[in-house]
Amino acid sequence: MLLIAGGGAFIERLEGKTNIAWIDELARQFHHIPWNGFSFYDFIFPLFLFIAGVSLPFSLNKGLSTGLTKRDLYRKAFRRFIILALLSILDKNIPITFFEPHNIRIAGVLIRIGFAGLVATILYLNFSWQKRLMWVAGILLLYYAALFLIPVPGYGAGDLSREGNLVGWFDRNFLPGRLIDKTYDENGILTQFPALCLCVLGSIAGDILRSAQKESRKIQLLILAGVIGIGLGLLWNQSFPINKHLWSSSFILLTAGIAFLCLCLFYFIIDVMKYKKWAFFFQVIGLNSLTTYLAFRFVDFFHSSRMIFSGLYAPTPEPWHEVFEAVGAVILLWAFLYFLYKKKIFFKV
Repeated sequence: MLLIAGGGAFIERLEGKTNIAWIDELARQFHHIPWNGFSFYDFIFPLFLFIAGVSLPFSLNKGLSTGLTKRDLYRKAFRRFIILALLSILDKNIPITFFEPHNIRIAGVLIRIGFAGLVATILYLNFSWQKRLMWVAGILLLYYAALFLIPVPGYGAGDLSREGNLVGWFDRNFLPGRLIDKTYDENGILTQFPALCLCVLGSIAGDILRSAQKESRKIQLLILAGVIGIGLGLLWNQSFPINKHLWSSSFILLTAGIAFLCLCLFYFIIDVMKYKKWAFFFQVIGLNSLTTYLAFRFVDFFHSSRMIFSGLYAPTPEPWHEVFEAVGAVILLWAFLYFLYKKKIFFKV
């Protein structure tokens, strides 16, 4: 959430400012890859889906322990999906062109999180972790087969170009409204299925954390899962390129593997080593993640930063102004979220 809410912009804007090679390389990691390939910025959305899955074992088992039935939990997950879908449409279409429905974008980040959470909830309540893993394998293999075996009119089968891939053809023909890239939408119909696998894999990570096993064993399992995911992703990349736009099966496994390792790292630091105070800054942001996401969409914190702080950084070289502007935006957003934190106001769906 920090990277989405100005932190990423701060790092990205450092490129070419310091004449330090590693900083420039780090800044370049905050651009999305045009097509095949991978950058750190491509990892942020998959991590959202993974962490949503990690939380499921905790929330669902808590619900079951309080007497809720599976049907109650299905209903809650479906209601959450509908609310997130509506917020997603609002988020991606401001101002909404009510009288031009063909210009309204249906696909979006929040609707994907809601759909993935709904499916992962159903799978979690009905299948063991082994069978959920089989579901993931089946979905990724079927998605791979579909993109390589189903012919696209005018392009044939196995075309993974922007114009010729099955995902884009499916969106152009069956997804109403505006497509983000005109020829396809990376959050469109077919890519929902590989993407939800990240949420399901996250639920398996959540099971590991909830288990009664020793901390050292949990760390071993998370590392093992991470290494296997990255290894399989890189191996699959040889025939099915890592591609965020297509949410390719190799991309899913690579990002899931990295997510397992990141979760392991922070579990070790915070839960095992008990180093917690340093994370308070991030906790304030994370506890109101939906607010953070939507607030940064609807409030121009960069403009406010210029209005409030530009007098402080005016004497600095002009190329640095945009960097300090991003820092100011993060400060203002965090101050707003801290106010909500102190008032114990948390917006959740």
